[in-house]
Amino acid sequence: MKKETAIRPFGLRDKVGYMFGDFGNDFTFLFASTFLMIFYTKVLGIGMGIVGTLFIVARCVDAFTDVAMGQIVDRAKSTKDGRFRPWIRRMCGPVAIASFLMYQSSLANASMTVKVIYMFVTYILWGSVFYTSINIPYGSMASVLSSESDDRSSLSTFRSVGAALASLIVCVGGPMLIYTTDAAGNQIVDGPRFTLIAGVFSVGAIICYLLCYYMTTERVQQIDVRLDEKPSVVKSMKAAITSRSLMGIIAASIFLMLGSLMSQSVNQYVFIDYFKDKAGISLLSLCAIIPSFVLAPFIVPLTRKFGKREMGAIGCFIGGGACVALYFMHTASMMAYIGVSIISYLGFGFFNMIIWALITDVIDDQEVKTGKREDGTVYAVYSFARKIGQALSGGMGAWALALAGYNSSVQVQTPEVANKIYDVATMIPGILYICVGLCLFTIYPLSKKKVESNIAVLKERKKAHNEEN
Repeated sequence: MKKETAIRPFGLRDKVGYMFGDFGNDFTFLFASTFLMIFYTKVLGIGMGIVGTLFIVARCVDAFTDVAMGQIVDRAKSTKDGRFRPWIRRMCGPVAIASFLMYQSSLANASMTVKVIYMFVTYILWGSVFYTSINIPYGSMASVLSSESDDRSSLSTFRSVGAALASLIVCVGGPMLIYTTDAAGNQIVDGPRFTLIAGVFSVGAIICYLLCYYMTTERVQQIDVRLDEKPSVVKSMKAAITSRSLMGIIAASIFLMLGSLMSQSVNQYVFIDYFKDKAGISLLSLCAIIPSFVLAPFIVPLTRKFGKREMGAIGCFIGGGACVALYFMHTASMMAYIGVSIISYLGFGFFNMIIWALITDVIDDQEVKTGKREDGTVYAVYSFARKIGQALSGGMGAWALALAGYNSSVQVQTPEVANKIYDVATMIPGILYICVGLCLFTIYPLSKKKVESNIAVLKERKKAHNEEN
C-alpha cells in the first residue's frame, strides 16, 4: 500500500513528458514521411516504382515485428519503471542511428544495385525493427499513465502538440536547408546537407526520448497477472482482430494515413514542380501545425460534451471537403492553395489530436469484453495498420507520380507533369479524409455513451479486486 500512495499524481509533468515522446518519434518518422522519397528519387536517383515496392515489402516485415513487440511488452514483468518506459530508454539510441544511416548522400555515385540494396536494408532496420521497438511501448504507455478519460484526451492532445512542434522544425525548417536554387530558378536538392540534417534530427530524437522517459510515471497496474496461464499469441491476436472497435479505428486510421502522408509527400512535388517555390513548403507546413495549437485548448471540453468519435468524424468531413474544393479550383495562386489547405488541416486535425485517446478507449473496450488487458498487443495491431497506411501512401504517391510521367532522372519536370501532380495532391486525399469520417460513424462503435459505460465497468472491477486483496 505504501508504494501505491507514494506514486506521484498524474499532472502536467506527465503530459509534457508524453509530448516529448512523439516529438522524438517525429524527428525520424516525420522526416522520413516527408523527405525520404525526395532523398531516394532526387539524391540517389532511384525510380519511383522501386521506392513504392520498398514500402510494401517493409510493411510485410512489420506484420511480424509489430505483433512480436506487442506480445513482448504485454508479457514483460513490471519493473520499478513500469513495463513500457524502460523500452524508451533502451531503444532511443538504435532508432536514431538507424535513421541517420538512411540518408547517406555519399552513395549518390554508387551503382544502382548497391543503392537499392542499401535502401532496403537501412529502411527496414529503422522502420521495422528499431522504430517498432520504441513506438509500440510508447503508444501503449498512454493507457497506464492514467485511467481517467479526460486525462487520456489530454495525453492525446499533448502528443499531437509534440508532433506539431516536430513538424515546425522538420517540415518548416527542413525545406529551407535541403533545397537550393539554381541559375534558372529551379529548386535543387543539396545531398550533403540532407545527411547533416538527418544527423542533427537523430540527436534531437534521443534528447526528446530521454525527457519522455524521465518525466512520465506508469500508474495503472494490470489486475489479471495470469501467472498460471500460458501466453497464447493466437488467442490474443484473435481477440484483437475480432474487436469491432479496433477494426473500426484501424479502418479510419488507414484512410487517414493514406490521405495525410500521401498529401504530405506529394505536396513536396507540388511546390517544387508546380508552384516552383520552396518557401511554399515551409509556409504550408507552418500553417499545418497552427490548427494543433488553436484546437488544443478545446479538445477536452468538446470531446467531453459531444464525444471523441462524433467530433473526429465531423472534422474529417470538413477536411475532405476542403481538399476536393482545391482540386476543382486548380488554382495557380500558391497563397490560395495554402489558404484552403488550412481549412482542411483544421478539419482532420481534430481527429489527429484525439486518435491516441481513441486507442485507449479501444484497449478499455477489449478489457471489458475479455477480462484481459493487453495494451501492447492491441497497440501493435493498430501500429501495424498505421504502417500499412504509411506504406500504401508512399506507394500510392510514388506510383501516382510515375503514372503522371514523373522523371526521377531529371530535377525539373514538364508543365504537363506538374499539373497532374497537383491533381494527385488534392482530389485523392480529399476522398480519403471523407472515408475516415464514414468509418467512424458506420464501423467504430465507441460512442460517448459507450466509452463512459466501459470506464464505469472497469472502475467497479478494480474496486472489487482491491477489496478482495
